[in-house]
Amino acid sequence: MAGNGLSYSEQGGEAAPELAQEAAPTTAPSAPAAFGLFSSDTKKNEDLKQMLESSKDSAKLDAMKRIVGMIAKGKNASELFPAVVKNVASKNIEIKKLVYVYLMRYAEEQQDLALLSISTFQRALKDPNQLIRASALRVLSSIRVPIIVPIMMLAIKEASSDLSPYVRKNAAHAIQKLYSLDPEQKEMLIEVIEKLLKDRSTLVAGSVVMAFEEVCPDRIDLIHKNYRKLCTLLVDVEEWGQVVIIHMLTRYARTQFVSPWKKDDDDVVEEYNENNFYESDEEQKEKDWKVKKTYVMDPDHRLLLRNTKPLLQSRNAAVVMAVAQLYWHLAPKSEAGIVSKSLVRLLRSNREVQYIVLQNIATMSIQRKGMFEPYLKSFYVRSTDPTMIKTLKLEILTNLANEANISTLLREFQTYVKSQDKQFAAATIQAIGRCATNITEVTDTCLSGLVCLLSNRDEIVVAESVVVIKKLLQTQPSYHGEIIKHMAKLLDNITVPVARASILWLIGEYCERVPKIAPDVLRKTAKSFTNEDDLVKLQILNLGAKLYLTNSKQTKLLTQYVLNLGKYDQSYDIRDRTRFIRQLIVPNEKSGALSKYAKKIFLAQKPAPLLESPFKARDHFQLGTLSHTLNSRAAGYLELSDWPEVAPDPALRNVDAPEAAKEWTVFLGKTKKEKPTEKFYSESEEEEDESASTSATESESGSESEKEDKEEGSSDESSGSSSSSEESSDSESESKESTVKKTSRTAEKSDSEDIKKKAKRITKKRNTSSSSDSESSSSEESSSDSKSESDLRSDSESGKSGRATSSKKEEKPIQDRKAPNKKDVFLLDLDDFYPVTSPLSVPAAAVLSPSLAADLEGLSLSGSSVIDVTTQVFVPTKTHELLHRMSGKGLAAHYHFSRQPCIFGDCTVSVQVTLTNTTDQKIKNIHIGEKKLPPGMRMHGFNPIEFFVGHCSIWRRNKKSLEPEGSITVSMGIDFCDSTQTASFQLCTRDDHFNVNIQPPVGELLLPVTMSEKDFKKEQGMLTGMNETSATIAVAPQNSTSLVIIERVVKAANLGVVPSGQDNIHRFAAKTVHSGSLVLVTVELKESSTAQLIINTEKTVIGSVLLRELKPVLSQG
Repeated sequence: MAGNGLSYSEQGGEAAPELAQEAAPTTAPSAPAAFGLFSSDTKKNEDLKQMLESSKDSAKLDAMKRIVGMIAKGKNASELFPAVVKNVASKNIEIKKLVYVYLMRYAEEQQDLALLSISTFQRALKDPNQLIRASALRVLSSIRVPIIVPIMMLAIKEASSDLSPYVRKNAAHAIQKLYSLDPEQKEMLIEVIEKLLKDRSTLVAGSVVMAFEEVCPDRIDLIHKNYRKLCTLLVDVEEWGQVVIIHMLTRYARTQFVSPWKKDDDDVVEEYNENNFYESDEEQKEKDWKVKKTYVMDPDHRLLLRNTKPLLQSRNAAVVMAVAQLYWHLAPKSEAGIVSKSLVRLLRSNREVQYIVLQNIATMSIQRKGMFEPYLKSFYVRSTDPTMIKTLKLEILTNLANEANISTLLREFQTYVKSQDKQFAAATIQAIGRCATNITEVTDTCLSGLVCLLSNRDEIVVAESVVVIKKLLQTQPSYHGEIIKHMAKLLDNITVPVARASILWLIGEYCERVPKIAPDVLRKTAKSFTNEDDLVKLQILNLGAKLYLTNSKQTKLLTQYVLNLGKYDQSYDIRDRTRFIRQLIVPNEKSGALSKYAKKIFLAQKPAPLLESPFKARDHFQLGTLSHTLNSRAAGYLELSDWPEVAPDPALRNVDAPEAAKEWTVFLGKTKKEKPTEKFYSESEEEEDESASTSATESESGSESEKEDKEEGSSDESSGSSSSSEESSDSESESKESTVKKTSRTAEKSDSEDIKKKAKRITKKRNTSSSSDSESSSSEESSSDSKSESDLRSDSESGKSGRATSSKKEEKPIQDRKAPNKKDVFLLDLDDFYPVTSPLSVPAAAVLSPSLAADLEGLSLSGSSVIDVTTQVFVPTKTHELLHRMSGKGLAAHYHFSRQPCIFGDCTVSVQVTLTNTTDQKIKNIHIGEKKLPPGMRMHGFNPIEFFVGHCSIWRRNKKSLEPEGSITVSMGIDFCDSTQTASFQLCTRDDHFNVNIQPPVGELLLPVTMSEKDFKKEQGMLTGMNETSATIAVAPQNSTSLVIIERVVKAANLGVVPSGQDNIHRFAAKTVHSGSLVLVTVELKESSTAQLIINTEKTVIGSVLLRELKPVLSQG
C-alpha cells in the first residue's frame, strides 16, 4: 500500500492535500488546548519535538500528522526542522512520506535548512529499498535551490542506471524539474533522456517521453531507433504515459512519412483508362508503373495505426481522444471513420469531458460530415445539458445538416427556439440561418419560419431573428419586399440596438422597393435620434443619406435635421460620420470630385454575407490540445509539420541486434551481483551441451558458435568497461571533491576486474567442454582468447595509467585544502554556507556644480518650462546578489545602483558591481563574456581585471588576479530602454563562466529633475487621461509627516523634490534615462489617514509599475 501511495503522489501530485486530509482529524483541539489564548506556541512545539524523538512509530506518525496539519492551516513550523530531519531515515514508510512533504514545503523558503538534509538524501539514494531511493530522488529534485544543481544532476545520472524501473521512472520525472530550475543543463539532460529512451520497461516509457517533450522536443533523431519499441510497448504503458507517447508519435510521423491523403489518385487512374490505342508497350508499362506508384503506406506508419487502434476501447477519455486525433492527422481518410463510435461513447461522461470531445467533433464534422452522420441522434440536446454543451451540439447538428436530414433537424430546432435558455435560443436562430444559406431547398421555409418568430414575445428571439433575416434577404432581396415592410412595422416595438440597426440598414439598402415606408421610418427615428444607441445613430445617418440621394424632395429637410443633430453629438464617431456624409451628398464649392459618385458609393451592390461555422478557423491547431480548445496559441504548443514530399530513409529506424545485445551486457555489467551469471554457465548445462554434440559436424558448428559467442562477449565486456569509464569521467568532471572520485574509481576497478576474471573462467570452461574432433577450431579459439585477453589487459592498463595521471594532476590542489577527516564526505561542505562579511565599498554621492544650470537659466525663452537634471537626493545602499559564492566556485558578486551620471553615455544606468574572492586561491582574468540582451538593450561592461606594464617601448601584459579574501568594485553601464527587462550575460574567469542577471527596479530607470511648482502643474496638465494613473492608499500614521514622505519616496525611486506651496501636497519629478520622458509624482494627504497617489507620464507601463512599488512604501509602517 505504501508503494501505491508513492506512485500515485508522483503521477498526480496529490500527496500534500491527501496527507492534509488525513491530518485533519488529528488536529482536533484537546482539553488543555481549549485555553489556546494563554498557551504559548513554544510549549506546543516542545511537545511535538518530544513526540518526534520518541521511540514509538505511532507517536512520531501522530506528530508528523499534526505538523502537516499546521502547514495546511498556514502556521509556521520551520523551527521543527531539525527534529523532523532526524526521522528521514525512519523505516516506517508513512512517517518518511510525511517527512518528505514537510521538507518539500520548507526547502525553498529556508534554503540553508534544506541543505542540511541533502547528505541524508544522498545516503538514501543508495538504500536497498527501491521506494526509498525513488522518494529521496523526488524530494531532492523538489528542492528548488540552484546551488544543488550538480548534486541533482549526479543523482539523476545514477538513478537512470538503477535496476528498479520505478527509480528510473522517477529519474525521468526529475529531469523536467531540473530543466525548469536550470536550463543550462540541457545537453547533459539530453544524454540521460537518450539513455532512458532505450529502456524497455513500460513503467519508464511514458515518463521519459514526457521529459523528452519538455526538454528537447525538436530532437527527433533520438526517437528513430526507439520508434518501433515505443509502438510495441504502447498498449502496456500506463494511461497518462499513453497520451504523451501518442502525441509525440503523431508529431514524429508527420515528419517521417508521406501523406496518405493523395488528391490526384483518381486523376491518374482516369488518365490511364483513357489511353490511346496506338501506344507502344513501353509507354503502356510506364503508365502502369505510374498508377502503381500512387501510394504505398510505410510499414512503420501502418505499425503505429495498428498498435493504437485497440486503445480506442480505453476507459480513459484522454487516451481515446489522443488516438482519435492521431487517426485524424495520420490515417487515410477511409480509415479515420473508426474513431467516431469511440468519441460518441465519451458523450456519456461528465460535462467537462463532453465539452472537450464535442469541440473536437465540431472541428471534424466541418471537413468530414460522413463520419458522424450515423450518430446524428446522439447530438440531440437534452434539457439537463448546460448551455456550453447545448451550443456545441447545436453546432455539430448544423454541420451535419444535408438535404436528407434537414426536415428532421428543423423540427428539432423549432423546439430549441422555445427553450428558456435565451442564449441557446438565439444560437438556434443563427443555426437556422446557416442551414437556410447552405441548403437552398429550405431557404424559403426557414425564412418564413423566422418571420413568424418576429411576433414572439421574447425580445432577444425577435432581435436575433431580425439579424438573421437581414443576412438572408441579402442573398435574394427582390422577392421579399413584404418582409421588409413587416419588419419596418416592428421597429416601434423592438428595443435591442442590433435589431433596430439591422432593420434600418435593410430599409435604407432597399429604399427604392419601399418608397412610401422609408421616409416615414426616417421621420420616426429622427424624433428619437438623441436617445438611440451609437450603432442605431450610424444607421439613421446612412438611411438619411440614401433617401437624400433617391428621394430628395420628401427627405431633404429631414436629412439636414438629422445631420445637424449628428454634428453636435457626444460621440466623435457620430460627428465624423456626419461631416463625411454632409460633404459627400450635399454639393457645394468646397466639395471635391467624390460628390459626383455619392450614389454609387452609398447604393453599391453589397456581397451577401457568408454564414460559416466558428470552428472553421480551429482546424490549423492539433486536435485535443489546449490551443485548439482556446482557439489561440498556448505556451508550449508544438505545431504539426506538413507532410514531407519524399519520406526520409526508413533505415534510420532499424535497430541492429548486436547493438541491442551490447546495451544489455553493459546494463548487466553495472550491477554488483554477479552470482546469477555464474549459475547461467553451470556444469549441468555444459554436460547437456556435451551430450547434445553427437556428430563431428555438429561439434564443429557448435565450436564455431561458441567462438562467436566468446568474441561477442569479449567485445561486450570491453565496450562495457569503456562506457563505464566514460560515465565515471563525466561524473568526475561534475563533482569537485577528491574523495568521491577515489571511491568511484576503486569501485569501477573492482567491478571491471571481477568481470575479467569471470570472463576467463567462462572461456576456460568452454575450451574444456569442446570436443577433441575440432582441435583446429579450439586452437583458433585459444589464439583469439589470448588476443582478446591481451586487448582487455592493455585497455585496463591504459585506463589505469590515464587515471593515475589524472589523479596526480588533481593531488596538488587537493593538498592545499584541509579536507575534513570524516568517514562519509558528500558533495557539499556545509561549513561553506556561512555568510561572507567582506566590506562593500559604496561610492559617495557626487556633488555636481549647479553653475551650468544657472548660466543657462537666462537663455530660456519666456513662457517655456525650466526643467534641469539635478543631483540625486538619496544614494541607495541596498545591494543585490549577482552571483552566489557556491555557484561561482568561490567568486561572489553583488551589485547596486549608484544613481550617479554614467560615464558610458547619457542613456545608460550606472551599476556598481563588487567582486569578492572567498577562496584561498587567486582568481584570474575576471571579465564579461557572452551577452544575452533583449532587442534594443545595450551594455557597457568593465574591462578585464588586468593591467599593462610598459618598459623601453615594449609592452608586457601581466594579468592581475583577485587575491584570496579580496574584493574590488567595478562600474558598468546598461541602457535598459526604459523597461524592467532582465539583462543577462556571462561573468567569466580564466577557467569558468557563470550566467548572471541584472534586473532594475523601475525607480532606478529615472533621473531626478528640478522645476518650479508652476512648471510642474503645466506639465501635469498636458499628461492627463491615459497618461495618468492614480490610487488611494491608507497611510501609516508615522508616514504622514513631510520629511518621512519625502525620505520614503526618494528612497524607493530616483526622484527630485519639487517645492510645494501646500503642506498636504508633495510633488516629485524625474525623467526616464533612455527617452527623457517626464515622470511626475504627486502625494496628496487627505483626511482619515488616506492619501491620493498620482503619477503622470507618457510611459504608461513605467507609471503603473512605479505606482505599484510606491503604494507599499507609504502604507507600511
